[in-house]
This record gives sequence, structure tokens and C-alpha cells, in this order.
Amino acid sequence: MVGRIEVISPVRVDLAGGWTDLAPFTFDHGGEVVNFTINRYIRAVRESVDSEVVISSDAPFRSGLGTSGSVNVCKSAIMSGGDVDDLERIAENAYQLEISEGNRCGRQDQWAAAFGGFNRFVFIRDKVEIMPFEAMNSSKNFLRKHLLLVDSGIKHNSGSIQDGVWSRYDDGDSEVHEGLQIIRLASRKMVDGIQRDQRHLVVESLIETCRGVDLINTEIHDPFREVIKPLLAEKSVMGWKALGAGAGGIAALLCSPIGIKSARDAMNSADWEILEWDFEENGVQVL
Repeated sequence: MVGRIEVISPVRVDLAGGWTDLAPFTFDHGGEVVNFTINRYIRAVRESVDSEVVISSDAPFRSGLGTSGSVNVCKSAIMSGGDVDDLERIAENAYQLEISEGNRCGRQDQWAAAFGGFNRFVFIRDKVEIMPFEAMNSSKNFLRKHLLLVDSGIKHNSGSIQDGVWSRYDDGDSEVHEGLQIIRLASRKMVDGIQRDQRHLVVESLIETCRGVDLINTEIHDPFREVIKPLLAEKSVMGWKALGAGAGGIAALLCSPIGIKSARDAMNSADWEILEWDFEENGVQVL
């Protein structure tokens, strides 16, 4: 085994399909997720084989960016002695680490952190299929310019929300089942929109995702509504979603070309931090 190992992995922005990467939905229907990684990172350092792993981050924890998945991808890479040739193994080991810590989660965060870039994942039972997906440069430029990532500063524990949603799912709640299907199908529209630079499809996907999320639990988006609803009314924001599975933290706002300034002003007035970001094409890296 080697001595000092330093690893970084990016965090992700889930555009569509989140929630459908969890069991039992993956066993009953199969899930689909579209995400991309950004230049915010988890860093892990182990000085020697007997040392503890020290974690640091330039992304806020428990905010919806999939930081826990990135942490465990870094740990998995260190446990492998810095061998990251088999990214699927790194990602699966990271998922198992998270499960062993008592967290209920899907697999999108670990796979995004391991592979990096734009991703379309399909989840069948406990397997992950990587679907080829090429984002047009014009689509990426549009998102880079018009997608605001905003941190409301709301701290949350998504565990109670997760438990509530899946308890209702197990009980056959029709709204939860309908909402999850809407979220799943919205991912296909998102892929089509980004792959062909059809921006109206990206907007429609975000709108449908919000509708699906509200069906499974309105608390997920409630903390954001007071600030975002006026921006939707004046069409400064075309579509939006909370990132991750919890109520609070970071949201993604897709602004209209003429509404970006109004949206930024509203974020500043609400004391919400705007996270500067760019795309990260690489996944986990051993430095």
C-alpha cells in the first residue's frame, strides 16, 4: 500500500430525475437521472496507511449538491490505494459506504462524483447503466450563463422527508406514485433539450420536475417559494428546482435572458448566496 494519498471529486447538479434512483422505485419501475458536475470539490487526504482521512470541501455540506456521495467516492479511492481505473467499482464501494453509515440514498451522487461531466444514468434494480449523452456546446453555454445556483442557507435533514415519501409510496399513495413517474419522464425531456439545444424542453423539464416533486412532498420546495414565486410571475425565472432530496439548501434557477439581473437582485435582497460555478468534465482524481 502507498503512503500519502490526496484525492478530489466534484459535486453534482441534478437537473432531472432525482428521487427515482432509490429503491424500491428502481426495482418496481427503474429510475433515470440527468446531472452534471461542477468545479466545487471534496478533497480527502491520508498522510500514511495508519492515518485518518481528513476531509475538506469548497461546497456547502447537506445542501443538495451530493457532497456525501463525493466524500465517499474520495474515501473509496483512498481505500483502493489510489487506484481509480475502475470507476464503477469506486462508485459502488462509495454507495455501500454511505449505506453502512445509515443513510438512505440512491446511486446518482456516487456515480456522478466518480465519472464527472454530463451524465445520464438509468437505475435498474441495484444496477446502474451509463447512457451515452453529449451536451451541445451551445446548451452548455446557455446553462453557464443563465443557470443560477443559489444557497438559501437553510439547513435541513432530508431523512424525515425521505422516510415520509417512501412510507407513502409503500402504502400505495397515488400522488407519490404519479409524482415519481412525472420526475422520471422529465429526465428524458431534459436529455433531449440539452442534446439538441432545445431550450424550451429544458424549461418544460424543470416545470414538470417541480410538479412531480410537489406531488410527493410540498415541503421540499416550500422554503424557496416566497422568494422565487414573484420571479416566476414576472418571467425572470423560467424554471427551477431544489437540488437534492431535502427541504432547503441550494436551488437551481434557470433565468430568462432579460431576467438574470432581476433574479440576482432578488437573491441579494433575500441574503441568498449565489454560487459561482463552471462545468467540471473530470470525476474523481488522485493528485
